[in-house]
Amino acid sequence: MSTKLRKRQSTVAEDDTRSVKVPGKVALKKEVGIIGGISLVVGTMIGSGIFLSPQSILANADTVGASLIIWAGCGVLSTLSAISYIELALMIPKSGAEYPYLKEAFGDVIAFLFAWTSILLTKPSSVAIIAIGFAQYVTAPFYSGCVAPASAQKFGAAFCIVVITAVNCISVKASNLVQIFFTAVKLLIIAAIIIGGFVMIGQGNTQYFTNAFGGSATPSAIALAFYSGLWSYDGWNQLNFVTEEVQNPERNFPIAIYFGIPLVTVLYILVNIAYFTVMSPSELLASSAVAVTFGDRVFGSFAWTVPVAVACSTFGAVNGSTFTMARLTYAAAKNGHMASILSYISVEWVTPSPAAIFNAFIALLMVLPDSSTFETLLNYFTFTSWIFYGATFLSVIVLRYRRPDLHRPYKVFLPIPAACFLASIYLIVAPIIEDPSLAYLYATIIMLFGLVIYVPVVYYKKHLPIMKPMTIFLQKVMEVVPTEAQDE
Repeated sequence: MSTKLRKRQSTVAEDDTRSVKVPGKVALKKEVGIIGGISLVVGTMIGSGIFLSPQSILANADTVGASLIIWAGCGVLSTLSAISYIELALMIPKSGAEYPYLKEAFGDVIAFLFAWTSILLTKPSSVAIIAIGFAQYVTAPFYSGCVAPASAQKFGAAFCIVVITAVNCISVKASNLVQIFFTAVKLLIIAAIIIGGFVMIGQGNTQYFTNAFGGSATPSAIALAFYSGLWSYDGWNQLNFVTEEVQNPERNFPIAIYFGIPLVTVLYILVNIAYFTVMSPSELLASSAVAVTFGDRVFGSFAWTVPVAVACSTFGAVNGSTFTMARLTYAAAKNGHMASILSYISVEWVTPSPAAIFNAFIALLMVLPDSSTFETLLNYFTFTSWIFYGATFLSVIVLRYRRPDLHRPYKVFLPIPAACFLASIYLIVAPIIEDPSLAYLYATIIMLFGLVIYVPVVYYKKHLPIMKPMTIFLQKVMEVVPTEAQDE
């Protein structure tokens, strides 16, 4: 390490305005308070889903009434899932969400497969989906009456990812402020849409709610509808990714969950009701940007505010996902499950900048190919995510009996994670029966390929000779240093 780096590392370790004091090391600070925690949960959940998923849900649910029930059902399942995670977060107060929980319950192999799949597939695809949503709404005003070219959307998505990654590399506090600000913006547009919907109902625009259940959908099609709905609710576990940075977690964790997710559920249902006051089911399915179509019909000359606000919403959601994704990569690298450079922290800014940059690179790879579409990425994300969500629900029960000695400031009613585990099995199997897409096969291959990497790299600790000089080079270039010793 260079003399400059040694001096800067020592300075940062002594200055607790920049980092937690760890002898000779730097560590992440507890920057996330109750407002920041709620903003992280609400702000990440309300991203592109409520503006992109209504079409997918309606297409599979078949009727207006069934689609509204699915929106509500997804909210209930997300709330119960998050409640199950509270026990794990306070019992195992480590960042990385499912990663430390699976490691404690099932060992290194399952934890590694989760980290491998999440870092290379589910998390980057989540960021890519939201960024594509951002680009769709940013470009929509420039291509009135038609869909923007794929090249324009991809450029917009890439721009979003690069800017947000830069913010997350520079400052945790700046990322937190971005999250709070854009959460406020998205709540304003959500409120405007809901109020507009109530005004339309007051004017008698309720014709699309008559015979709301005049159709039928197969159980497998309902599972596909849940896929889209649960994507819109994704973010219910975001606080678990930053547990080490949450202030007073025993108090703030439950408050953020019990307040944030039910709030989002109510807002989602009301927004969908608003959509159906001005659009028939067929019109909603044909719309290239549902919220923009609503704004054009309700807000008149102020319709331009809708794509701007939705772009802000998705921008904030990308920020939240980028923030938490870096913490997962950081946690996995600390445990030797990823390259060690990914567990290093910037001396200047005290952020896991190597992890954030690596994650952005993978997300960009998912955005740029011509085959990248909202639906394809959604299938990759939801299928693989619910495999590990299910395993994590099971870990609550397993640890309750295998590790009764662990301190549990919060204990969930065991039938709750049990019900969530059964729901996850249904969500994994039913869509494959309904639509056996190659996306599920590709996702499974990528996940299992992790075993090929695990055996030589993690179990036998074999590394390519170039890794050590590359790590030293990157450490000097990026001015990053390791944190506390790796967990045993």
